[in-house]
Amino acid sequence: MTGPGSPLRVGLVGYGLAGSVFHAPLIATTDDLVIDTVVTSSEGRRAQARAALGDGVRFAAAPDELWERADELDLVVVASPNKTHVPIATAALEAGLAVVVDKPVAGTAAEARALAALADERGLMLSVFQNRRWDNDFLTLRRLVADGELGEVQRFESRFERWRPQLKGGWRESGDPAEIGGLLYDLGSHVVDQALTLLGPAARVYAESDVRRPGAAADDDTFIAITHEGGVRSHLYVSATTAQLGPRFRVLGAKAGYVKYGLDPQEADLRAGRLPAPGEPWGVEPEALWGRIGTGESPVTGGGTPVETLPGDYPAYYAAVAAAVRDKTAPPVTALEAAAALDVLEAARRSARDGVTVEITA
Repeated sequence: MTGPGSPLRVGLVGYGLAGSVFHAPLIATTDDLVIDTVVTSSEGRRAQARAALGDGVRFAAAPDELWERADELDLVVVASPNKTHVPIATAALEAGLAVVVDKPVAGTAAEARALAALADERGLMLSVFQNRRWDNDFLTLRRLVADGELGEVQRFESRFERWRPQLKGGWRESGDPAEIGGLLYDLGSHVVDQALTLLGPAARVYAESDVRRPGAAADDDTFIAITHEGGVRSHLYVSATTAQLGPRFRVLGAKAGYVKYGLDPQEADLRAGRLPAPGEPWGVEPEALWGRIGTGESPVTGGGTPVETLPGDYPAYYAAVAAAVRDKTAPPVTALEAAAALDVLEAARRSARDGVTVEITA
């Protein structure tokens, strides 16, 4: 373990979208973390990483090179394609390194629980990158629910919709089950995790899943209905074929409802190369995008009262990871929490395939 006066040394596996846009910038701007090595065999991506991270960053062509010098590292971040998550995370834990894995951590809940057991056995931190727990709208919603502003929540509607009628190609749109592609496991990992975080464990799942775009091989328009153990119902939509986007959240309670349009700005800022900095605004959106709380009339026609959206805070995830590695405390998102979300995703896949409602067994 790196000493208290030096930042923890990170090996980042993968420098595609996840590695370059999300993980590398957030790690690089966390006080107690430094990227030591980036694993990529692409010369173009190496040049991109060097320009972003400085000439001091080292490179490896394959993850195995990290295990050969595990004593020089403290943490491995797995931001490679989904099908590689389990084997790379397993190898990192067996090499004695703490691990962060991008979502989905695995293709099945059983694999996620096996990783959690291995981490516990080795006394190592294992966390899953569920950054959208720190979206500005979700932080605001959690505060409203905690403060009782909505009363008892009865229905939670969450949409992660896009209008992308043309295929982009690549493994995310592959129909090969081994790739763990499609929106159910991509955006679905986010909306399910948020629903379980907000409203507790799932009891039953129903889903509808379609492949809409010509030439597509993986699901691109999926609906998931969850009945939570506490009785609340979640209706979750993920789509790449939505010509008119619905509200990001519509949450209906016994006392009031909350409706919020638009996406948290942090991803757009990171994609544009903007980075969080101490003392500078981050994750803040204009008043025109604030959600509204109220009863009766629709927010679209002026109903309800605007609610200031709390700032989004993706940097909080890696700050908590660093503290968990350093202090041996619980990580910000555990593999067992991710396994519970995978229980729902697996149930949703079965429901959509067979046209049945699936019970979640403990």
